[in-house]
Amino acid sequence: SITKERTEVILQGTSSLDPNDPAAVWEEYDFKCKPGDLKRRPCFITPYHYRLDWLMWFAAFQTYEQNEWVIHLAGKLLAQEEETLSLMATNPFAGRAPP
Repeated sequence: SITKERTEVILQGTSSLDPNDPAAVWEEYDFKCKPGDLKRRPCFITPYHYRLDWLMWFAAFQTYEQNEWVIHLAGKLLAQEEETLSLMATNPFAGRAPP
């Protein structure tokens, strides 16, 4: 069912040497069709969904222990795997060292 509040999983990375530093800048990986930036037009691909974006929506309703694939996804993003990055709308670390 539809909820009044939207819980979501947001994947971010930082190039900071100390990720715990309050001055560390965290940058978000954007998905192709997952709601995020309110200034971006909605993605219409009816009747289909981008599978990863759809799975991220469901992952927000559970713990990471119930969605171990999210941990694997994060690892692949950290490793800058091209196949995984092709599923994302943006790579905030393109042309730079991986986070």
